[in-house]
Amino acid sequence: MKNENILLAEENPKERFALADALEGWGFKVDTALDGVDAVKKAKTGKYGLLISSYGLPGVDGISMLESVLEDNADTRIIFISSETSIENAVIAMKNGAFDFIIKPIDGAHLKSLVNYAFASTSQSNDAHAVTSSGGPDKRTVRGSERRSDSKEQGGADKQIVTGDTRMLNLLDKVKQVADSRASVLIRGESGTGKELFARFIHENSGRRNGPFVAVNCGALPETLLESELFGHEKGAFTGAITKKSGKFELADRGTILLDEITEMQYHLQAKLLRVIQEREVDRVGGASPIRVDVRIIATTNRDVKETIKKGEFREDLFYRLNVIPLSIPPLRERAGDIKVLVKHFVEKYNRLDGRSVKSVTTRAMDKLLSLPFGGNVRELENLIERAVLLCDGEKIDAGDLYLEESLFEPDSFVSPEVQPASELPIEPLKEVEKKVIFQALDHTKGNRTHAATILGISVRTLRNKLNEYNEQVEKA
Repeated sequence: MKNENILLAEENPKERFALADALEGWGFKVDTALDGVDAVKKAKTGKYGLLISSYGLPGVDGISMLESVLEDNADTRIIFISSETSIENAVIAMKNGAFDFIIKPIDGAHLKSLVNYAFASTSQSNDAHAVTSSGGPDKRTVRGSERRSDSKEQGGADKQIVTGDTRMLNLLDKVKQVADSRASVLIRGESGTGKELFARFIHENSGRRNGPFVAVNCGALPETLLESELFGHEKGAFTGAITKKSGKFELADRGTILLDEITEMQYHLQAKLLRVIQEREVDRVGGASPIRVDVRIIATTNRDVKETIKKGEFREDLFYRLNVIPLSIPPLRERAGDIKVLVKHFVEKYNRLDGRSVKSVTTRAMDKLLSLPFGGNVRELENLIERAVLLCDGEKIDAGDLYLEESLFEPDSFVSPEVQPASELPIEPLKEVEKKVIFQALDHTKGNRTHAATILGISVRTLRNKLNEYNEQVEKA
């Protein structure tokens, strides 16, 4: 029989009474503790299946509390509450066995869902332990044995995170520490810095690594399709829904879902996503009842999230739900030491893929590379080296092989035509040329707006505005 008694440890009387009242209203039996010493003493009795505690109570710090309680009662779930968004505290707490780490202000629906999930997971763990172990290791040992200290190339050599930068290596160490938790992660960084690689790294180093990794580009799909893609739909839910379809959240069950460029998601869908995070269940479009899912959520963005919140484009409550573990990837220009490491890696990669035998780059070429700003970050460097490997005539890439100009040809290789009146030249209006190039980029990327925007050198937002403009023209015609 599962233990659904809760011990609530909170020094602030107002908050303690409010939380206790809410928990009792949901049907749980709640006892309270006023400080850390009292909380540890009561929790060690084994009467409580769940301890909800403010992080850093007077008398005992959070980590000491974790160690003391779990030493005698390994099955106790511990949820910490903090008024500060601190990756350090969250990392340490999760690493030492905390069930979750939430940030104030507390959303009632989210807390209720989390408490129910904590008790459900306790029951499932006990059942599994009874079947697979005969007096074997406790929960912390079981969880620890499932961790991997490294990822096997994150799905292949082309999925490696290649770096020698101290900041990046420290970031990877932190990522490994939180990878095995279920906490949501928000990865911020400029386009081309490798946010998806970090997401895959988290998945491969977690206990979910044998489950699915499902990536969704929130900026690449039209608003009308994104809801169905994420949450699925029932047959006949809308015109064209000729069969039932499982959404990406269902497909990612017991695994990880990556919501790429989350700030491009339409505002009304953000509310539905918030509910999925809080309730751990999805509603298919046209569905009659919700479907439970067990999914680790990782989101990425290349925008200033707080600025999008100020503009009313992104929900603040959703930001706090996603930003439990915040990661920020530095741009390539701030880690110039990585350029040499990455150049070597990309030369070897494209030698292998394209059957070339380029050995290295000259000092002149490297000096030129080190002087570039790399606004497109690692992706821009990779494209440049791929082209240089293909066009290099010798064993070493020289500065001239980099072809940094827009055209691969010298200007004087063109013959200037005789000047003719514009009406007599086969020239299309600039807007028509622009439209053709945009659709060519979309065809090339199979409709992926983010990749198309990268090729075109514009933002996803600009691309979306252009497409909306073209649709309006068609409707008016």
